Amino acid sequence: MNRKNPKVDAHIAQAKKWQPELKALRRILLDTELTEDFKWDQPCYTYDGANIILLGGFKDHCALMFCQGSVLKDPHGILKKPGEHTQASRLIPFTSVQAITATAPVLKAYLEEAIAAEKAGVKPTFKTTPEPIPEELQKKLNKNPALDEAFAALTPGRQRAYLLHFNAAKQSATRTSRIEACTPRILAGKGIHDCICGHSKKLPACDGSHKFFV
Repeated sequence: MNRKNPKVDAHIAQAKKWQPELKALRRILLDTELTEDFKWDQPCYTYDGANIILLGGFKDHCALMFCQGSVLKDPHGILKKPGEHTQASRLIPFTSVQAITATAPVLKAYLEEAIAAEKAGVKPTFKTTPEPIPEELQKKLNKNPALDEAFAALTPGRQRAYLLHFNAAKQSATRTSRIEACTPRILAGKGIHDCICGHSKKLPACDGSHKFFV
């Protein structure tokens, strides 16, 4: 069994829910080639520095999160997308130790496959088809060459994040409002989640530091 990380000990000991389940999943993880670490306030299991698994407790379940789960074959159909637009990661939710115990052989096989994929350099295939540009944005781009140029200069990931944000609005008026609100960010070459105050400790991402400055 691999060495336990004391930060994970403390994290699980302080967990208000799912302590038995987290301990059961942890035992399975420690019986692999993975190294136990603690990142983003949750247990993280790595191979040669690469993040393979996150272990988390949520309101309705605890879960194993496979960071590159989309490359796994999933013959048992137990991997779930955390969100509608998630591309790489997959999770397996649990609500009881009994379910974890019953699934343990399958989990070990999935973990071995995830490690093998990392060793082989297998990477997820990301969606290349761009999100549709809403009519409201296209009209604004046509009328504002500077905005058109600035949006085109954004990385594909930043463009996609904006388009997902705009397209999530069901009403045209809401889409227009979101586009207006984001226009200064786009003109500044910033993504929707990028820091614009300059005080973030997680640049280029925003970490909420702007809330402490007047």
